[in-house]
Amino acid sequence: MATTETWTIGRLLQWTGDFLRKHGAASPRLDAEVLLAEILGIPRIQLYTSFDVDPGDAVRTKFRELVRRRAAGEPVAYLVGHREFFSLNFAVTPDVLVPRPETEFVVIALLDSVRQFAPAVDRPLRIADVGTGSGVLAICAAKHVPACRVAAIDISPAALEVACRNIQTHGVGGQIETRLGDLLSDLPAEPTFDFIVSNPPYVSERELAETAVEVREHEPRLALLGGENGDEILMRLVPQAAERLVSGGWLISEISPMLESRAHALITEDGRFEPPVTRKDLAGLARVVLARRR
Repeated sequence: MATTETWTIGRLLQWTGDFLRKHGAASPRLDAEVLLAEILGIPRIQLYTSFDVDPGDAVRTKFRELVRRRAAGEPVAYLVGHREFFSLNFAVTPDVLVPRPETEFVVIALLDSVRQFAPAVDRPLRIADVGTGSGVLAICAAKHVPACRVAAIDISPAALEVACRNIQTHGVGGQIETRLGDLLSDLPAEPTFDFIVSNPPYVSERELAETAVEVREHEPRLALLGGENGDEILMRLVPQAAERLVSGGWLISEISPMLESRAHALITEDGRFEPPVTRKDLAGLARVVLARRR
């Protein structure tokens, strides 16, 4: 960067966007803006009114280090320590997956199903979030479903620590109980649930080997890998959910588009669910499978 010209905010963003693009970033300009806004402690939109501002040497030094790490593949969310999901801000660490827009379709499916289910119930709805990670599904459920009670379950103690931070931040501790466990197998026989939602590991061994370096080398393998074919966790979750759901309750799970037919087969073969349905994401890909307990 040696030059006599001033490294203004606008120039930093231009140079960094080009630099990250050469290093394979999918959204180089956005990455640069998020990192710089975080260091400056301002909303990202405010950068656009500050292009001619010299941020100073201290900011440039911090920015340079984050850019170096981003170019090496570290996800932006881990670098800044948070990520927006369903219009809420969540703390994230390398112990949990980075929340993705596709998972918001699980929340939408849950809220749509609640509208059908809730009028027939005169008690708080019981929801389980299996593999809660940072707690995004559990917290969105608590925020948008009045008086519900949520069990946020994860096999990773470190992930549950992150979820607990987010639960406290969003003020829903009175509605959510965190549980350390392997899917639903470590829960006591009661309670049963009206809804079981999950974003389980569903990446196959082959897919993981071919995915982007920021996912493959930085996000937790435990939360990604669903076995050789990607369906091992779903194979265990379906019968466990059938055991724990009330009649008329719903299993709502994110899936890989490549697992749609397998997910439908697993649910149908179980025999305790009505025929499953699929919700597609904005790209038209199968993203969420829903099945109602008979």
